[in-house]
Amino acid sequence: MQPTSELITVERDCEAILIPSGDPIKLVKGTHVRITQALGGDYTLFVNGNLVKIAGDDADAIGKVKEEEKSDVQKNSGKPVEEEQVWAQLRTVYDPEIPVNIVELGLIYDLQIDNKKEGSFINVKMTLTAPGCGMGPVIAMDAETKIRNIPGVNDVLVEIVWEPLWDRDMMSEEAKLELGMM
Repeated sequence: MQPTSELITVERDCEAILIPSGDPIKLVKGTHVRITQALGGDYTLFVNGNLVKIAGDDADAIGKVKEEEKSDVQKNSGKPVEEEQVWAQLRTVYDPEIPVNIVELGLIYDLQIDNKKEGSFINVKMTLTAPGCGMGPVIAMDAETKIRNIPGVNDVLVEIVWEPLWDRDMMSEEAKLELGMM
């Protein structure tokens, strides 16, 4: 979905996250907003001079329909989790200020899968584009939630790490093109 200049009226109260601080806020019914980004099932809105993120579960609050899970994950209950399933889910996670997923941004440093009889344990090490980013825990939680949706996943740990520090060279060519850096 492309950003819209259309003024939208919030139809019911809903929880939101203030960008870039990561502080929780409440959008009140009747508030006027504009959608600036709709990626990965979530929405970034411009409201009263600020950006906020709302979860896809609250899409109806802005007159939208919740997106169905759009990933390459196939239902395979009882089978070991495959690495590509996890990468597919991570490609649906976005920084709410940047229209590129966290994989293409180069934020994922390591992915480990431990398949056991009782289920799979997934460990992801990721970084952020800037230390002190208030949205870091929110982005990490989005990644964890989406990985947990993979059948057979028993537990997930998403760690934010700072070594090595992220820089623009870690972005894919696709990401650089999307952001006008090539």
